[in-house]
Amino acid sequence: MKVISKKPQLILYALAGMGVNMLNLMMGSYLCSAIIAQGFTAEAAVNQTFQQTDLVIVAVWAIFGVIAKVLDGIIDVPMASFADNLRTRFGRRRPAILIGMIPMIAAYLLFLVVPNPAQATLLNTIYLGVMLCIFYSFYTLTMVTYYATFTEIVDNTKDRNFLSNVKSFFDIVYFILGYVGVRAMLNGMNISTVALIVLPISLTMIIPLFMIKEGDNRKSAVETVKSISLIESIRYTFRNRTFIIWMVVYAFMTFGVQLFLSGINEYFADTGLNMIIVMMGSFAPVPFTLILYNKLFRSRGFGFAFRYVLICYGLGMLMMFGTSFLPNTIMRTVMAIVSGLVCSLAVGALFSVAYSIPSQLAADEEKKTGVSNSAMYFAVQGLFSGVATAIGSFVVLNALKDVSGKITDPYTFNPMYCLTLICAVGMAISFALTFALPKSLLQLGKETKTDKS
Repeated sequence: MKVISKKPQLILYALAGMGVNMLNLMMGSYLCSAIIAQGFTAEAAVNQTFQQTDLVIVAVWAIFGVIAKVLDGIIDVPMASFADNLRTRFGRRRPAILIGMIPMIAAYLLFLVVPNPAQATLLNTIYLGVMLCIFYSFYTLTMVTYYATFTEIVDNTKDRNFLSNVKSFFDIVYFILGYVGVRAMLNGMNISTVALIVLPISLTMIIPLFMIKEGDNRKSAVETVKSISLIESIRYTFRNRTFIIWMVVYAFMTFGVQLFLSGINEYFADTGLNMIIVMMGSFAPVPFTLILYNKLFRSRGFGFAFRYVLICYGLGMLMMFGTSFLPNTIMRTVMAIVSGLVCSLAVGALFSVAYSIPSQLAADEEKKTGVSNSAMYFAVQGLFSGVATAIGSFVVLNALKDVSGKITDPYTFNPMYCLTLICAVGMAISFALTFALPKSLLQLGKETKTDKS
């Protein structure tokens, strides 16, 4: 693959994933919530749910949700092997991206078409569960292939970190679009209409189809790296002890982040906090907080910088938890904004590490063994994060929603308030586990006097 080194090209390449990620945000944070009216007030349910009533059997849907996320993680592995070993006249990465995009978009559209839109039925539950599985599976193929190119489209740690940071910046852009723009549109439009308005943004993934330069790789004579089987690829990946330890650290971090993002609508609806204000406080300063993170990354290494962001995010979640109990005054609004600002010190970097660390470890493995299976690294990461997300977004969140929905006394403690507290616990566990990471990873990115000179 032809290497990209110019900053404007790297910025454009980092933009490519924003649209597909936006669809994933819509699916996880809005569409899956839109089929269950529990957790919403009657006024909020008018636009934030499809039909202001439950369309699925909640207990069965929770099981389907876990199955979808676990399947998403499991199917990542053979799909990554497929993306790593695909042989076509157009190379391996561009065709794999295209093969993933088409079914993913189809499943997204079909999720909006509920068989029985008037009541909760087993048919609705199974149908939507199948669409969810298809969406996540082909979303994964698309993004795993795209992320795998982060190892190949650049040839050094500095450019790889730059690409990852710019990608995380665009993550914040789509989060602002998703949690501020979409939320604002929901004041006047139903979620099904908003979902269709968002869909064209997914076409940003066309960018790599033009920027990736690969030739015909069907003949072994043109191969510059080893081609290995699925089992061998899995063995190489799981044999990387540093990567597996990182996966455990990353899983607890993901649990904390995804639990909050998945339950964001219900949390703000129940606590009465202004979602748009808090999200703006969390996301708007991110470009500047990423600069701070990069300074720490270069001066103290990845380990110090990552622990810093875990502390910031955990502290922000604890502050938001405490703010939920304050009376509805100006002070409550101010504290909500402050808690969002504290979270902003971590948000961009929490996304950046999901790209920079696996691609760096895959690049190191390729230099050492000659094996190019970078998609498998992201697939295994998807497996760990899928399980973590399933536990947070479906098991924990649905349990909180179920208990919260049964409370009628306004003076009774609302369990939904605990969502941010549980997120903070996930960050604390992730922080503790970073001390098991090897020094080589903790010191990654740290510049020596020779580097600076």
